Amino acid sequence: MTSAQSVLNRRPRTWAKTAIGLVLTAIMLFPVYWMLNVSFTRDQDMRKSPPDLFPARPTLEGYRAVVDQQLPYLGTSLVIGLGTVVLTVALAAPAGYALAKLRPRGGGILNFVLLAAQMIPGIIMAMGFYAIYLQLGLLQSVPGLIVADSTLAVPFAVLIFTAFMSGIPGELLQAATMDGAGALRTFRSIVLPMSRNSIVTVSLFAFLWSWSDFIFASTLVNGGANEPITLGIYHYIGNNNQEWNAIMATAVVASLPAAVILVLAQRYVAAGVTAGAVKD
Repeated sequence: MTSAQSVLNRRPRTWAKTAIGLVLTAIMLFPVYWMLNVSFTRDQDMRKSPPDLFPARPTLEGYRAVVDQQLPYLGTSLVIGLGTVVLTVALAAPAGYALAKLRPRGGGILNFVLLAAQMIPGIIMAMGFYAIYLQLGLLQSVPGLIVADSTLAVPFAVLIFTAFMSGIPGELLQAATMDGAGALRTFRSIVLPMSRNSIVTVSLFAFLWSWSDFIFASTLVNGGANEPITLGIYHYIGNNNQEWNAIMATAVVASLPAAVILVLAQRYVAAGVTAGAVKD
């Protein structure tokens, strides 16, 4: 069989795989499309049978409701998300550097503890935080929710930083030491600039976890003035279960920050997640 015939035989299989991939992708993304469709549909058109695949008379009423009622929740979620990112990176980056390069005693045990921490159900951690915050007066507070959300991100972040920083050439750190730089200056001037991909990866996941958190929010701040957007959507569904265009518009707006950040940071995330997988 010639090479040309081999290429012709492979081409149908390639098209078949592509078609299957497109179909599966369309199935997975259909709920997102339907959320967009409903967000532009008028209330009186909701119960049409069969429903419109495209809004026959699109409306922005749902998005007006978002602007009028949901902006405080979005602002609170943004503050919590950014605070979680800052706290997570501040704690996890030095810990990852210590585990990767300073090799402290008990480092292996600490890695095991970090893995075990990720397996603890969130509701158990939420109840523990509730008991502690009740004594400290931190219930229904933004700092309390930032600390709680960080407990989900920090173990994962330490593992990512450890894997990435293990790949930093030791010669660079030795050269810095010979030039008189201490461990802290070496970390700040050499390790952190070289760890940009892992910092972006950790920041993205920390933000997404805090942005989509419902368990900690419903346990620690439910009913207060500092509720995030997840609780805003939850209350909105309960109070306005007939206004589906507004509910879906709220979901669309709540999804936009995470989607935009993911698109902008995807190349850094790909490099950060695979860091440490291949060693020279």
